[in-house]
Amino acid sequence: MTRYAFSFLLATLAVLSRASPLDSTQIALTGGDTVHTTDDWGYTDCGLPTDPIQITSIVVTPDPPQPGKNMTVKVKATAIERVEEGAYADVTVKLGLIKLLHKQFDLCEEARNADTDVKCPVEPGDYEVEQTVELPKEIPKAKFVVNVRGYTADDDDLVCLDLRVNFMKRPFFKSLGF
Repeated sequence: MTRYAFSFLLATLAVLSRASPLDSTQIALTGGDTVHTTDDWGYTDCGLPTDPIQITSIVVTPDPPQPGKNMTVKVKATAIERVEEGAYADVTVKLGLIKLLHKQFDLCEEARNADTDVKCPVEPGDYEVEQTVELPKEIPKAKFVVNVRGYTADDDDLVCLDLRVNFMKRPFFKSLGF
């Protein structure tokens, strides 16, 4: 499941690498809490404790992300029930209230394409998955929101994440730590 979660996050990152990238530090989540990692990014687990995928933590490096460079995402999660072929994720990228992108991803296919060791079906258990993606140089200097809604093959809720990413240029003094 975590690997599924990671796969759809990778799918999200692939989408974001075309529209905007993510950045991070480590965070632990306790159901429904918003996780603030830095001023540049954070996430909210909007799922239920009964969802088949429970996200434990997300780590993104470098922090802050660097346009034109690689970004590595590490996701820890627990699958509390078996996930079958046909699970999918809807990913929406917004700039304020403006929807920039909406795409649906087949999670099993994304896991295969990302060359992870996850294979469908995913059995219950704890997982840790790490993936690196190259961020484009042309990332707009803006604040983005990414909504990820995962569903089982039967269209039941699988996982829910809302990510916030700020690529606004930092003021000179803030970048020096003042």
